[in-house]
Amino acid sequence: MSGSRIAKFYRKSVQNRLELLHERGTLNDADYAMLQPGAGLLNAETADRLTENVIGVFSMPLGLGLNFQINGLDYLVPMVVEEPSVVAAVSSTALLVRQAGGFACRSDEPLLIGQVQIVDVADPARARQALLAQSEHILQLANSGHANMVARGGGARGIEVHLRGATAQNGELLVVHLLVDTRDAMGANLVNSMCESIAPLVEQISAGRVFLRILSNLTDRALVRARAVIPEALLATRDYPGDRVRDGIILASEFAAMDPYRATTHNKGIMNGIDAVAIATGNDWRAIEAAAHAYAARGPRYAPLSTWSANDAGDLVGELTMPLKVGTVGGQVESNPAVRIAHTILDVASARELAEVMAAVGLAQNLAALKALSTTGIQHGHMRLHARAVAVAAGTGPARFDEVVERLLVGGEIKVWKARQILAELEARPSPVLAPPTAVPQAAAMPAAAMPTRAPLGARSQVGYGKIILLGEHSVVYGRRAIAAPIGLTVRAEVVRGEPGQAPVITDWNVDGSAQETISPDVSHQVAALIAARLGLPESGVRVDVFSKLPRASGLGASAAFAVALIRATAECFSIELSDEQVSSLAFECEQIVHGTPSGIDNTVATFGRPILFKKTDAPSGHEISDIVTPHPIPIVIGLSGVHALTAHTVAAVRAAWLHNRARYDAIFDQIDSLVGEGADALRRGDTAELGELMNINQGLLNALQVSSPELEQMVAIARRAGALGAKLTGGGGGGAIIALAGPAGAEPIRTALHQAGYTTYLTEIR
Repeated sequence: MSGSRIAKFYRKSVQNRLELLHERGTLNDADYAMLQPGAGLLNAETADRLTENVIGVFSMPLGLGLNFQINGLDYLVPMVVEEPSVVAAVSSTALLVRQAGGFACRSDEPLLIGQVQIVDVADPARARQALLAQSEHILQLANSGHANMVARGGGARGIEVHLRGATAQNGELLVVHLLVDTRDAMGANLVNSMCESIAPLVEQISAGRVFLRILSNLTDRALVRARAVIPEALLATRDYPGDRVRDGIILASEFAAMDPYRATTHNKGIMNGIDAVAIATGNDWRAIEAAAHAYAARGPRYAPLSTWSANDAGDLVGELTMPLKVGTVGGQVESNPAVRIAHTILDVASARELAEVMAAVGLAQNLAALKALSTTGIQHGHMRLHARAVAVAAGTGPARFDEVVERLLVGGEIKVWKARQILAELEARPSPVLAPPTAVPQAAAMPAAAMPTRAPLGARSQVGYGKIILLGEHSVVYGRRAIAAPIGLTVRAEVVRGEPGQAPVITDWNVDGSAQETISPDVSHQVAALIAARLGLPESGVRVDVFSKLPRASGLGASAAFAVALIRATAECFSIELSDEQVSSLAFECEQIVHGTPSGIDNTVATFGRPILFKKTDAPSGHEISDIVTPHPIPIVIGLSGVHALTAHTVAAVRAAWLHNRARYDAIFDQIDSLVGEGADALRRGDTAELGELMNINQGLLNALQVSSPELEQMVAIARRAGALGAKLTGGGGGGAIIALAGPAGAEPIRTALHQAGYTTYLTEIR
């Protein structure tokens, strides 16, 4: 099947997701048409034939668990679940485990147990021996009516006879267990019919009376095992080192092993994932739940189905063992179109393979929950997803959806009534709009610092440049040097005067002409008000259209480029003369609104548009810059992780660590500064091999600052394997983007490798 790694899948619309799966061949034409919004899958007439007293069809979300690699194979995993965090959690965790080599799963040959209850037995011990002696005769009778199943390699395989003790009225209880291989069917009806067929013979042999004849849902003859081994380094987060995350997960696992109350919730998390796959694939999730919890209670007390420990290398090791008897053929699969499509997407060859996939999903969900509980807390991710569900319940449409969600989260009161109140407030004014300017000082009052010599920008006065940082992120905030360069991705702002008294309006970002990104209203209000105040705009409205080649929150300086473009376009619209230093200074103030404590490097590159060696100082301009001229263009591949990250968050995290141990972090910043100095010399010589090595070392130090992420580390590794001389994150980190310095084979092998892994790339040059 096609790969399970689909970057930014969650950001696409439902229609775009379907189109992507159709283009990949995951969905054929008929299934693609069946899944179209509004097309419907199971209709009421069909449902009426499946159960009783039907009055309609109940819908639940069908999503895909992504990134799963199990026994070396990729799987897109259909999941039906209404709890919003489940699909996101398993997909994220599957990516983490994928980077460690994926899940290893194995399963027993699945047998289902049929039970025949015998009472009123005069001599239980003798009856037991007689039944065992006649086992072949009993098996032949059980299989006699199921020739097709036997021909496929299935059928009754053996019998067991158990003495269960004396009943209150009917003496010793004997139970015959008929062990049946149902192949790829769930097999309930098959086993029940076999138990019915052998009942008279069992009664005759035992000289007792047969009462119940039915399967058991404790399927402990169909065990499945899932295992994941994750290196400590992959567990590190922005706020927690890998060993602390590992030890926290192990401690939580030990809690579950010692306390049945915790074990119950531990196992419920496992079943969150398994049940969702069971429902999607038409399996009896109630039977699966019953078997799982009965198996967990088989010892002296109820226990967890999974355990987490550390091996000798310090890796985190997770192991799950549980009964899982499932089917891939039968009435549910054939009668329900949604179930059939789910099987097509999953593309498993047998029921055992399906059980192994389900076990991997259960272990992934368990790890996601334990990792969250032992770090940021389970509510950290749940609340955003809960806010989305509340926004839907309040009737929020697509145009206002993200804004309502953000306001719910900021306010902390995530209730339907609150969402409706927010929505009503937003509907009362145009969206998004900027507050009208107030009476402010004129632009002439702005101090003009000395401007570096360069040609006038002319027609580019409405453009802000995106940027990459080659060396020196984060340490530059603390007075060390950094090297930055503009890229061919820009933000362009067009400003048109409106009617006097009209509130200024700013459109959403038009990203590369193909997508709209909502600008945060709060930030837009503050940035626009600041620009209006500094430029002393008259009481007339403006409309700002923003056209961007730069994705936001990706570490490429989009906010600074936006500020520069807006300042220049507004100044030009109102015939206000500004030097480049004045533009950069005002853009820096805008950056303070967005990022809190920016270094000043983004607004400088966005304004001047050339490679620079930058250092933050106490000079009137706030910095020292010097040009870097290379003897030849240097090709750089930019890779986007698809994970939005706010620089303000990573800057704040580094600052907190620095305040906790200044000496340690100052030493790291000094090491980075030394790399920057050597890098500037290498650039001026055109020594790409040296520059690449310095980039690789810088990435290691950025990882030590805990500003990298699993996606960034994966992309860096991919780029290096594809021939990059050096690769590192660029910008704030925590997500965003990487840069890769092309080697002798050029940029295309790097771009191809990143594309195949599901990442978006751009090509730029340092000149």
